[in-house]
Amino acid sequence: MARYTGPKTKKARTFGEAIYGADKYFERRKNNPPGQHGGARKRRQRSDYAVQLAEKQKAKYTYGVLERQFRNLFDKASSKKGVTGEVLLQLLESRLDNVVYRMGLARTRAGARQLVSHKHIMVNGILTNVPSCLLRPGDVVSVRGKSQNLDNIRESINATRNDRRYSWLIFNQDKLEGTFAEYPTRDLIPEKLNEQLIVELYSK
Repeated sequence: MARYTGPKTKKARTFGEAIYGADKYFERRKNNPPGQHGGARKRRQRSDYAVQLAEKQKAKYTYGVLERQFRNLFDKASSKKGVTGEVLLQLLESRLDNVVYRMGLARTRAGARQLVSHKHIMVNGILTNVPSCLLRPGDVVSVRGKSQNLDNIRESINATRNDRRYSWLIFNQDKLEGTFAEYPTRDLIPEKLNEQLIVELYSK
């Protein structure tokens, strides 16, 4: 199962945002880009291509998707009705690992991915261990019975009880079960991404 395993704080500093969630090391050095000279050396103005590429990379690292998967999702978004950039984000939001994260069952997307791959998560009553599984409206995501007392799940639920609620997800905390009610509209997706730049990049 391919995934990015490199230094996460360094990547976050590259984009100037804590794209992997709360990070005390990022907070200490968020104003200093990575590299030997950090922000001391004056940087040239970036080309349009560089800006577009950086936005695509930011989206990939934010959602934990590698290049081939990301390109396949873009092609799928292009074939659907609607605004391609918004549809792309909707598909990323419908990934099983992302939904598990949004429900508060894990503190990070990486943690959610691990829950799925270690067979703790069920979709419509069926054990599913594919983090990239795309959900459809009406799909029910739940924690496997034997896994409901896992400390990391309970700790995550308690930590995110009040600050992670989304209108497109219906979550029952007592049952550790949630429904992917609908695809979120762009204004409801909190990620700071300019999806139009990604569309422009792939449209070259």
